[in-house]
Amino acid sequence: MISINSLTVAYGGFTLLDNISFHVSENDKIGLVGKNGAGKSTILKLICGIQKPTSGKIEMPSDLRIGYLPQIMEHHRGKSVIDEAMTAFSEIFSMEDELNSIMEQLSAREDYDSPEYSRLIERMNDINDRLAYTKSESPRVSAEKTLLGLGFKSEELSRPTETFSQGWNMRIELAKILLSKPDVLLLDEPTNHLDIESIEWLEDYLKGYKGSLVLISHDRKFLDNITNRTIEIMLGHIHDYKVPYSQYLKLRKERIAQQKAAYENQQRMIEKTEEFIERFRYKPTKSNQVQSRIKQLDKLERIDVDLEDNSALAVKFPPAPRSGDVVFKATDLSLGYPERDGRGEKVVFSGANIEVRRGEKVALVGRNGEGKTTLMRAVMGELQPLKGEAKTGYNVNIGYYAQNQEDILDKEDTVFGTLDRIAVGDIRTKLRDILAAFLFKGEDIDKKVAVLSGGERARLAMAKLILKPYNLLALDEPTNHMDIRSKDILKQALKNYDGSIIIVSHDRDFLDGLVDKLYEFRDGKVTEHLGGVADFLRKRKIETLNELERKAENAKENRADNAVSEKPAATASRIEYRKQKFISKEERRLKNRIDFLERKIEEAESKMKEIEGVLAAPGPSDDIMELTREYLELKRDADTMTGEWEELVEKVQ
Repeated sequence: MISINSLTVAYGGFTLLDNISFHVSENDKIGLVGKNGAGKSTILKLICGIQKPTSGKIEMPSDLRIGYLPQIMEHHRGKSVIDEAMTAFSEIFSMEDELNSIMEQLSAREDYDSPEYSRLIERMNDINDRLAYTKSESPRVSAEKTLLGLGFKSEELSRPTETFSQGWNMRIELAKILLSKPDVLLLDEPTNHLDIESIEWLEDYLKGYKGSLVLISHDRKFLDNITNRTIEIMLGHIHDYKVPYSQYLKLRKERIAQQKAAYENQQRMIEKTEEFIERFRYKPTKSNQVQSRIKQLDKLERIDVDLEDNSALAVKFPPAPRSGDVVFKATDLSLGYPERDGRGEKVVFSGANIEVRRGEKVALVGRNGEGKTTLMRAVMGELQPLKGEAKTGYNVNIGYYAQNQEDILDKEDTVFGTLDRIAVGDIRTKLRDILAAFLFKGEDIDKKVAVLSGGERARLAMAKLILKPYNLLALDEPTNHMDIRSKDILKQALKNYDGSIIIVSHDRDFLDGLVDKLYEFRDGKVTEHLGGVADFLRKRKIETLNELERKAENAKENRADNAVSEKPAATASRIEYRKQKFISKEERRLKNRIDFLERKIEEAESKMKEIEGVLAAPGPSDDIMELTREYLELKRDADTMTGEWEELVEKVQ
């Protein structure tokens, strides 16, 4: 289908892709993985013909239809959302016009045996076959379904595209590509601007997609659920695995271990052979054996171990200064935008009650545009409530990672200058070390922000958070554009961080195991969900099944057979959901808080034991006063949490 043959891409003295070859077959679902800057997006551009290789070639059928979604694109203006999506069917509409024209010609002609009449009949049949293949339902119905699946509301379909953000316009472009039903889909990080529910819809769509797919994504679960093949780009070379991402990681680890073992065995054999040759080189009685060993070494096929790019982030947040028990609290909060330029007040959400306590890690989830970033602005004091109250607690110092790094970072500044401009005190002497920890080394620190990739800008913005000891991190989509390894390291650093976190993210794998409470923004309301993201998604799916069941029951009179066949699964889901309902919300809240306190008490006691060990036999570099201060603070925290734990346990018994 698509053959990449001996492809090389070089810029000056730097080789990005070195003599790579692979084949995209029919129905392949390929995950293209590698670090930021490895050349993933370049491969998609080469396939599309947007970029030319230094050497090598790409072969594909001339009539192959490719749908390409780049990371950054030009968006169209002047049409409504639905009308812009309908442009995906321009080829179908053109064929229909041609078909009507042919039918008019045939009805007017009487030369039934002429070659021209036969040609028109053949063309009519071709068009009918093509239309039968591409049209399973009305184009408008397909367009509406796709747009709704990608998160648009019915009432938004008539709005002009220019009234939507870049992220929403990206969804329109994605909808157009999906609706055009190409033979091959090339998608470059399609989930970056999607919320969790839209990602799950796209996931289901791509599972059922009949063509070939080459997908760049940093969402591990998305890759696992869709792809059946993983192509890794590392240091200019590719490694091809016929398995999804998580299995590829295991196979890759096994392959490297086998290579290293084989290499070490061969090196020992070579060493012994060379010792024999040197020892008996000048002994006439051993000359035949020596020559035999020399020939053996000459013919030996040397084992190489694949080069690995082991450079990785080294993220460690400074210890969080102590704050009050409640770091942020919103009571009956309504947020939005006041009346301006003759336009009325716009309320994004109302009646929200939110509480984030010291040490909690909380996620804000929900459809884009429902108010997650709006709440972040209120947390930062940039937006005042329309109604109710939003305030931070005692001694709270916030480190903010904004979603729109494009607008916040000064494009004319350098990487080093970005940190140097805000650093104060002794930390200024460590800026180069901090930048190196975030993979900015050598000449990289003198690059202008304008030339950095999306992943590099994300790392630079994260490096800014290391400069000061914050006790509340407010992170708005911190993993967009980050490669999978960088996300894993950032996740571990956040898990180890001893302060509080409020995080907006649509990355299910990143949130799983990181947060212990979620606030869902939906239809102008904010709902608290206790537990992790897996619990939330499970509950959301159950609720969706219940909605489907109710619809099926309403349609029972017309479609009794279908309703009966769907009933067992739906009924089972409702029973499971009702079991969850037996525990009151307040009981779940208490249980969640007890679990949280138990983890934190255990962590504090573990750290206290470590300090006790050091104080028992301090070394010359150990600061006894500082260790004692830290020990007493940990003990105070542990005592406070233990007291709260005892009170809560009494309430639930």
